[in-house]
Amino acid sequence: MTQPRFIPDMSTDELSAVQQEGLKWTLHHAHQGSPFYRERLDQAGIHPGDVKHLSDLARLPFTTAQDLQTGYPLPLLSVPEQQVVRIHGSSGTTGKRKILSYTQKDIDDWADMFARCYELAGLTTLDRVQICVGYGLWTAGAGFQLGCERFGAMALPVGPGMLDIQLQMLTDLGSTCLGSTASMALLLGEEVEKQNLRGKIKLRRAIFGAEAHTRKMRRRFEEALGLTHSFDISGMTEIYGPGAGIECEAHEGIHYWGDLYILELIDPETLKPSAPGELGEMVITSLKKEASPLIRYRTRDMTRLIPGLCPCGCSMPRHERIQGRSDDMIIFRGVNIYPGQVAAVLEKHPQLQSEYQIVLSRSGGLDHMAVRVERRAETPESATGALARAVGEDIKSQILVTAQVELLAPGTLPRSFAKTKRVLDEREKD
Repeated sequence: MTQPRFIPDMSTDELSAVQQEGLKWTLHHAHQGSPFYRERLDQAGIHPGDVKHLSDLARLPFTTAQDLQTGYPLPLLSVPEQQVVRIHGSSGTTGKRKILSYTQKDIDDWADMFARCYELAGLTTLDRVQICVGYGLWTAGAGFQLGCERFGAMALPVGPGMLDIQLQMLTDLGSTCLGSTASMALLLGEEVEKQNLRGKIKLRRAIFGAEAHTRKMRRRFEEALGLTHSFDISGMTEIYGPGAGIECEAHEGIHYWGDLYILELIDPETLKPSAPGELGEMVITSLKKEASPLIRYRTRDMTRLIPGLCPCGCSMPRHERIQGRSDDMIIFRGVNIYPGQVAAVLEKHPQLQSEYQIVLSRSGGLDHMAVRVERRAETPESATGALARAVGEDIKSQILVTAQVELLAPGTLPRSFAKTKRVLDEREKD
C-alpha cells in the first residue's frame, strides 16, 4: 500500500526562499487587513515594502499574548469576518481568552500540518488513533482529528477523562496510537497495569504534548503501555494548534515546519537573539496564516535550536523539547528557577518516580520551598531519610537553593487527565 506523503523535502536555500516570500506576503496581508498590525507597523516606521530579506525580520515589532487579549474577541483579524469559518481559544492570564480566527484555507493548512506529524511518527492508514485530549474551544482534539482524517488513519475521538471508556476502546477497538498529554498517558498506563490489560491492548505508539515532561515520566508510561515509540509534539492555538512540530524515530529533537513559520529564539529579559546552543524563548512569525497571522509572536515557550541534519533524513529544522515557559519562572529568595531544573535533578535518582510537586510558602518573613516526589515501589521506606537528604544536597549544589525534600509513597500525588500542576505557590495566601 502506498502511504500518503505530506512532508516536503527542502534544501536550506529552498527553505530560506520560501520563508522570505512568506514573510513578505504576511506583512503585506496583515498591514492591509488588520488595523492592529497596520498601527503597530506604522508606529515602528516600517512599511511592508521595506522588508525584502529574512535579515529584516529583527526590525519588526513583537506581538504578545497581551495584544491578543486587548483585541478580544477577534484579535489580529486580517480578513473580512465573512471569511472566518471557525474560531478556537485558550485561557488567558487576565480572564479573557485568547481567541484565534481561521479561514477555510487555514483549516486545510492545519490538517496538512498535522498529517505531517502522523507521517513522521511512522503511522500508516491502518493505524487507529485514540484521541484523549480536549475538544471544543481548545485546539487539541480538533487538531488530532483533522490531521488523522487528512492522513487517512482511523480516528477514535474519545476526549479526555472517562477511564472506563478509554480502556474499552483500547481493548475492543485495538487502538494502535494514543494522542494525549503526558499526564494522561501516565494515568492510562497505571490503570492498564492495575487491571492487568497489557496483553489485551495493541498500542505501539503515542503522540503526546501540551505540557513539560521528564524523561523518567516518559519511560514510565512507555513501559506501562507497551509502546515501541512515543513522540513529543509541539503547537499552540496561536499557530493553528497542535502539530507545529514533532519528534521522529531518531528522538533527537522536534522537527518544526519551517515552511509554515519562522522560529527565532530570544533572551526573554533583553529581547536580543539567543546565542547558538543557549536556551531562549520561541518567537514565531507565520508564513501562510490568513485570518490571524503572527508577526514575531512571543510564545513564552523555552527551548534550544539544534544545528545540522537529523539522522532520520527529514530536512525540516529542529529544536529541543520545550523546557518550560519564561513566565513559569519561580523567583525564590532572589534566585530565578524553572520547574524543569528541579525535575532534571530528580531524574538523576533512579529510586524516585517521575511525579513531583514544588510547594512555595512564606513564614517568618522568609520564603520556603518543599519538593514532594514519589519514590519507586521497590525503594524501601527505611531508605527515604538518606535519599531525601541526598536529593536536597543535589538541589542545593545544582540550583543553589535550599529545599525540604519529602518522599511520598507511589500514587500519592494527584494525577491529571490534562496538564499536571507542578508548582503550588502559597506565598500570597500566607
